[in-house]
Amino acid sequence: MNAQIQIIKTPQGHIARCQDTPADIAPNWFSVDFWRAKDAVVGSSTGRYTTWFVAFEQHHWVLRHYWRGGLIGKFSKDAYIFTGLENTRAMGELRLLDVLYRENFAVPKPIAANIVRDGLFYRADIMIERVEGAEDLVAKLSKGAMSTEQWQALGATIAQFHQRGVYHADLNAKNILLQPMQSEAPERFYLIDFDRGQLRPPARQWQQANLARLLRSFHKELRKLPQLAFTAADWAALTQGYQRAMSASAMATD
Repeated sequence: MNAQIQIIKTPQGHIARCQDTPADIAPNWFSVDFWRAKDAVVGSSTGRYTTWFVAFEQHHWVLRHYWRGGLIGKFSKDAYIFTGLENTRAMGELRLLDVLYRENFAVPKPIAANIVRDGLFYRADIMIERVEGAEDLVAKLSKGAMSTEQWQALGATIAQFHQRGVYHADLNAKNILLQPMQSEAPERFYLIDFDRGQLRPPARQWQQANLARLLRSFHKELRKLPQLAFTAADWAALTQGYQRAMSASAMATD
């Protein structure tokens, strides 16, 4: 990944800063209290943990802390063993986003990451640009259905990521955004939250596992929200769009 990311040493650790990120970025930018004091917190998204939306001057950012899940999370909520800066989850996600954004994939623009050392451990945060006007698929489908063409377009979008070898570790309905038409730009599906994501050789096994995970997430959301506009026909349209895009790519490389 040949990305242009500047590493800035701080008293607590390091900040990784992407191109076009303000040069005066500092560790306190990764604290929600800092932005609250500036009256710049404009919203939040609550899942397992809270993600904060910040509007400051011309910037619209999303601030997310890295939390541990599962059994380990009961003992250590946000501390990870430090084995090198490049091995931290924040650096991995920031670098992957930087590569994909530069290649014009439908991902949020990466801004910066903050890694704070604490002996053998580290804690981390990431800041990305907010996708203007977008909402996740659970929010979208809770208000009404998508068309067959939209489901096919979503399938084609996922196929583009898979063709590039992008493995999304948590592909679920809430990690897919739909941005409506913006001025002359068409509507677009985005993938978000690339924590533990990777670039790996394309292979049917992990690609199909990725899709199966997404389907399970739709069924999970449907159990929680029976009025969610998701049907077997919708999934069939998504897989049709996916397979069509994968086949077209295979033919183009023959």
